[in-house]
Amino acid sequence: MKERIPFLMTAGRAALAPVLLALAWHWPARGAFAFCLIVAFLSDIFDGVLARKWGIATTALRRFDSLADSLFYAAAIAAAWRLYPTAILARWPWLVALLALELARYAFDYFKYRREASYHMWSSKLWGVSLFVAFFWLLALGTDNASIDFAILLGIVCDLEGLAISFVLRDWHHDVPSIVHALRIRDT
Repeated sequence: MKERIPFLMTAGRAALAPVLLALAWHWPARGAFAFCLIVAFLSDIFDGVLARKWGIATTALRRFDSLADSLFYAAAIAAAWRLYPTAILARWPWLVALLALELARYAFDYFKYRREASYHMWSSKLWGVSLFVAFFWLLALGTDNASIDFAILLGIVCDLEGLAISFVLRDWHHDVPSIVHALRIRDT
């Protein structure tokens, strides 16, 4: 049974995406947003910790983790758009750049490896923390501040590093912490 716990935690995070949307459109309670964000954040941390501890951190689970993150934060963006459109509109050029880089990464990785990358870089972990903080401020506290700008900037940096890793690596790898690690892998 314990082998299923990391998968269930990841699936739970993905299942919170439609909950965020329902909250934004039908019951925008800050406490409910806070609960969803905290549960998603903790599951994002501990699904991987437990999977590695129990020796079940498979490629499929790592890819599913990346997909769950994408679904959850896409829903968080949609909820922010619904409730705080001025916060999104004020940053639209940077958000378009981030979206373009995200799409370019997926397209390049699929073209090169026939699947998406699942690097779980240190920069992406930091980006995850910054996304949690930014969305918590906005959705749970109702405050638009610089944490949103920082999260967007960090996302751009993260995507640029991910693209650089994909350019450097000849073959698909998962769990590549940084571009430095990718260069070492390439040179071996």
